[in-house]
Amino acid sequence: MHLGPVVDATATRHGIRFRPHLKITLGGHMQHRAMSSVKVECVVKEHLKIGESPVWEEKDNSLLFVDITGKKVYRWNSFTKEIEHVSVDAPVSLVALRKSGDYIITQGTQFAALNWKAKSVSAINQVDKDKPNNRFNDGKVDPAGRLFAGTMAEEIRPAVLERQQGSFYTLFSDHSVVKNFNKVDISNGLDWSLDHRTFFYIDSLSYSVDAFDYDLHTGTISNRRGMYKMEKEDSIPDGMCIDREGKLWVACYNGGRVIRLDPETGKRIQIVKLPVETTTSCCFGGSDYSELYVTSACQGMDEVGLAGSIFKVTGLGVKGIPSYSYAG
Repeated sequence: MHLGPVVDATATRHGIRFRPHLKITLGGHMQHRAMSSVKVECVVKEHLKIGESPVWEEKDNSLLFVDITGKKVYRWNSFTKEIEHVSVDAPVSLVALRKSGDYIITQGTQFAALNWKAKSVSAINQVDKDKPNNRFNDGKVDPAGRLFAGTMAEEIRPAVLERQQGSFYTLFSDHSVVKNFNKVDISNGLDWSLDHRTFFYIDSLSYSVDAFDYDLHTGTISNRRGMYKMEKEDSIPDGMCIDREGKLWVACYNGGRVIRLDPETGKRIQIVKLPVETTTSCCFGGSDYSELYVTSACQGMDEVGLAGSIFKVTGLGVKGIPSYSYAG
């Protein structure tokens, strides 16, 4: 059985509404089953150089995100539409919630604490001290409250850099750091299966989504294997999140889309196209986690348009799960 979406788009006043059908091939015969109407809306029109790390914060109905090379952490209130930011001193590649309040970020090659009210940053630990051209990239908190994040060399231009300079780390609640592996090109999207037994990970220039065995008690990852190899039209795999059905959503840089993957079959089962090519990451949010928020980038572009904005996708018929908070 082959699954794939057929999408018809019509313009609306606030965005683009897609009317997809689920295309099912059974024994050589094509059947169509209507899906819910998918709508893509630009909710934060900014020209973020590299928008990344969207995280939903329930208590304020807000979306957190960063502009990596713009060196800013943002907070957008979905009710008031107010947007605030805190500027930092180095490229800031991720923001995550903390159980103790406020946030944890990575700036340059540092793990650091961010006090939003004071607009202050305090270092927690540092990695890759022997590689001054490196910086952190994507990261996420695991179900036990540890922060996983990886590094990469600074890019010469988007997706062009000295390869295999990065490593993948875990920051524990006591602020100690463990290196899981090295020789990483562009450490990117990551998430955990709903049963907390599998860790999913993207090193972008491998053009694949990999799976590891994951030990919730120790945080150990092992037995790396390929789960999905990107199709040519998908382009470069970037940020990633998981939904309540255990399916993965992967933002495709230069692919102008977010794809939904089934980890059990290793197949792509849905495509949601965005009005910009440079989609970077995604997370679920909203009051019931039925909204998919997608970040994008405009760095290195001559014609910017909506690139660098934040988009909200609704009508997917699936919900996500809340982000975990760092325990340290």
